Amino acid sequence: MINDSWRLAPWADLLYACDFAWWRLHGGVPQFAGTKVSQDEKACRKPWGVRQVHVTREQDRLLLDTPGVLGWGGNSGFHALNLAAQFGVRRIVLVGYDMTLANGVHWHGPHPSELNNPMAGNVARWRRVIEAAATTLTGLGIEVLNASPMSALEAYPKVKFEDALAC
Repeated sequence: MINDSWRLAPWADLLYACDFAWWRLHGGVPQFAGTKVSQDEKACRKPWGVRQVHVTREQDRLLLDTPGVLGWGGNSGFHALNLAAQFGVRRIVLVGYDMTLANGVHWHGPHPSELNNPMAGNVARWRRVIEAAATTLTGLGIEVLNASPMSALEAYPKVKFEDALAC
């Protein structure tokens, strides 16, 4: 799960959030029992049990050769896709991957003032890099389903969240 999406599936195995400000705002999410991961060194130094991965900001593509080294893509959703591919998962269900501002800034509404909210240029970039990752993911034999009802992504089959869980 990514950022606030963990609330939709608190039983998930992994929670990824890119930014220290998010981890700080949520106190390290003590109620989440799974593995917590971030690229932010400050979040990983806190006593929250957050494990660190590294991102290569020069790369807007999935990186697969070195475990724990991810492509940038500009957002947590891209990092989580890259991490899942490195873990060797066979199936990914996208939750909260709206990739549009047409219905508001996030599926859960805007972040509080302590956090940044996306601008149109950011969202367009995120959509572009996540769409481009579809070919690599398919080539790896990873099925990706989009369970985000308001998503602008077109490269992944859309499904209802409940149906994705039933598969």
